[in-house]
Amino acid sequence: QVQVVESGGGLVQPGGSLTLSCKVSGYIFSRLDMAWYRQAPGKQRELVAGVESTDTTLYADSVKGRFTISRDNAKNTAWLRMNTLMPEDSAIYYCSAYRPSLDHRYWGQGTQVTVSS
Repeated sequence: QVQVVESGGGLVQPGGSLTLSCKVSGYIFSRLDMAWYRQAPGKQRELVAGVESTDTTLYADSVKGRFTISRDNAKNTAWLRMNTLMPEDSAIYYCSAYRPSLDHRYWGQGTQVTVSS
C-alpha cells in the first residue's frame, strides 16, 4: 500500500518562504512521478509543480521562478520550496505520487499554506 504524507505547511507573511515535504512509502520511490497540487476555497485543484522519475520538472506559470520542486530517491522524499509567497498562494497543498505501471495516482492528506500579514 503506497502512502503519501505531506508536512511543512503553515502561516507565513507575504514575501516569505516555506518548504513542503512529501514522504512516500510502500513502493519504489524512484519509479514514481511526483507532483504538488493545490486547491483554494471555491477553486479547482490545480497542478503547481511536478518532477518525473527522470528528474524532468515542470511548473505552473503562476509559480515559475518562485517555487522549486526537488526529490531525493534515497530518502523517498520530494520537496516544494516556495519563495516570495503571495496571498494568492494560500491553499491546501497536496502531494501526489503517480505510478505509471498502474496508471494510478496516490494522494496525501494535504497541508494548509496560508499567506497573510
